[in-house]
Amino acid sequence: MHFEKTEYLQRMQKTQEAMAAKGMDVLLVSDPANICYLSGHDAWSFYVPQGLIITLEDKMPVFIGRYMDVYGGVIKSTWLDEQHVRAYSDTLVHNPEHHPMERFAEVIKELGARKKTIAVEMDNYWFTARGYECLKANLTDAEFMDGNLLINWIRIIKSDKEIEYQRKAGHLASLAIQAGIDAIEAGKRQCDVVAAICHAQIHGTEEFGGDYPSIVPLLPTGEMAGAPHLTWSDERYSDNTVVAIEIAGCYRRYHSPLARTVCIGNPDPKVKDVAEIAIEGLEAALGAVKPGVYLEEMELAFRNVLKKNRMQKESRIGYSIGLNYPPDWGEHTASIRCGDRTILKPNMTFHCIPGMYYGDFGVSISEAFRVTENGYETFAHYPRKLIIKQ
Repeated sequence: MHFEKTEYLQRMQKTQEAMAAKGMDVLLVSDPANICYLSGHDAWSFYVPQGLIITLEDKMPVFIGRYMDVYGGVIKSTWLDEQHVRAYSDTLVHNPEHHPMERFAEVIKELGARKKTIAVEMDNYWFTARGYECLKANLTDAEFMDGNLLINWIRIIKSDKEIEYQRKAGHLASLAIQAGIDAIEAGKRQCDVVAAICHAQIHGTEEFGGDYPSIVPLLPTGEMAGAPHLTWSDERYSDNTVVAIEIAGCYRRYHSPLARTVCIGNPDPKVKDVAEIAIEGLEAALGAVKPGVYLEEMELAFRNVLKKNRMQKESRIGYSIGLNYPPDWGEHTASIRCGDRTILKPNMTFHCIPGMYYGDFGVSISEAFRVTENGYETFAHYPRKLIIKQ
């Protein structure tokens, strides 16, 4: 286990208190990050239905998963005992006539909750419409409600151990961004640069290695650098090209993203100008960080820098981060944008990425940070500037 049993018990207590406050008798957890957060289960088993059943009475959740995952991994690697683990048959996997949620319904009945109020995580990648319909068809006396993001909001404040993991992830991010910058040059294949980044992400240091990040390296190039979520090809870099790199270090599923922009050859003056403004805006946003501040005040500090330079930006400039699985390293809770009144508290962690995206180029320079008692701490330590490779 990555954490002591006492920490898992504290997480369960917070979850049950939040459930009770919202009128939930039972919570079905299907988000793999939330499953890992409460049980310690860390495996690539989320491509088929799996989940936790949480009641208000039991301090330990019940894990339900595919037979080969339950008895091959869950019992051996988590804090759960055998009485809190249930399996479903492989005959339910990818079966057009049946669904694993049939087994989930059976377990809920076994727990005496067939007529209770059951909350499910309505809006996540792993809970399907078919699964929901199957669950309702097999629990006709239950009342269903949306329990989406309940645990995500509990996760937004990290323990000291979680912060330690994100610091290590930040160190991995610094190594990986340096590996990418070292590898980039005119004539080099994009895929070879990405290979260098991935090696650094996983190899890490002699003291600790890295985990697979929830998002692959993003390297939009040239006029496509204004499309921030493009990946790479096997084409070769040309001279006088802008490459916006966004990656993350990941340690025990905890992430620390980092973005820097590289110019191969001589940068266009407008690229340099935009980079300087983006850095000034990023530093203004970070300068607004302290406990008690509304999250939107960070965005306002950034927007004021744009305003004086007669510039605008449509999208948010950041979001909460931490424990997650593909396809995202964000927690899907607070965002650094106008109107977000989330109050900053110590050990909240965010990725501030005020990227500037245009039709013919883009600039991405970011920092992952935690809120401290009187300001902020960045997880990575890498020069905050436009990188020029002659």
